[in-house]
Amino acid sequence: MTSTQENSTGPGIFITFEGGDGAGKTTHITFLASCLRKMGYEVLCLREPGGTVIGESLRQIVLDPANSDMSDQTELLIYEAARAQIVKEVIIPALARGAVVLLDRFYDSTIAYQAYGRGLPLSFVRQANIFACQGVHPCRTILLTTESSAEVGLDRATHHGDADRLEQAGADFHARVNAAFLNLAAENPARIRVVSSAGAKDETARAIFSELADVFNWGPASEVWKQGYFDPILKRDTSAKVQISLGEE
Repeated sequence: MTSTQENSTGPGIFITFEGGDGAGKTTHITFLASCLRKMGYEVLCLREPGGTVIGESLRQIVLDPANSDMSDQTELLIYEAARAQIVKEVIIPALARGAVVLLDRFYDSTIAYQAYGRGLPLSFVRQANIFACQGVHPCRTILLTTESSAEVGLDRATHHGDADRLEQAGADFHARVNAAFLNLAAENPARIRVVSSAGAKDETARAIFSELADVFNWGPASEVWKQGYFDPILKRDTSAKVQISLGEE
């Protein structure tokens, strides 16, 4: 890492993936992890909320459609509680030992969903993020966009079964969330890189690797740019069941 990407918690590399529902985050986190492991990196794939026993329990509560009476304030604090736990229990120790941490959602999602989506005060949401993150910040954030409507993204996200409580919030809510992500990217161009996931998976993967090249010091001669480098990994990962949960390594 260059000095601008160094993490204060240790020598590890912390990459977050953001985007609206159905953007393909889980697929491309899994693919990136496979490539990095092939290079010899220790990689942890995590999700928010979740990634710890406590976090997964909180996930069940906050996403359960049966909890339709949950207030927006309660929702925010559950997300921040899960974040505080995963940061202290998993992320800080992993970065301290030099691992690569790939996280499906982090504080940008809280700003997009709870501040812009729910309408909670932005200043309060930012302060809650600061408290929960304990000084940890991503080296780089990949924002995946589908270039389609919020309705299409929701259909893609829920094709596997019933929608969770956030997915049931409606198209207008998710349109505000998607717009918020783009605003955040415009405000933080050095950290947040926008990648379209509308095309073929290998095209999206190459675009993601291009946006991470400086973080991992992949120069023009790196093997990742060789023709066909992604093919065997992409074929294996797209045919396997994708899962990101309790600190999967």
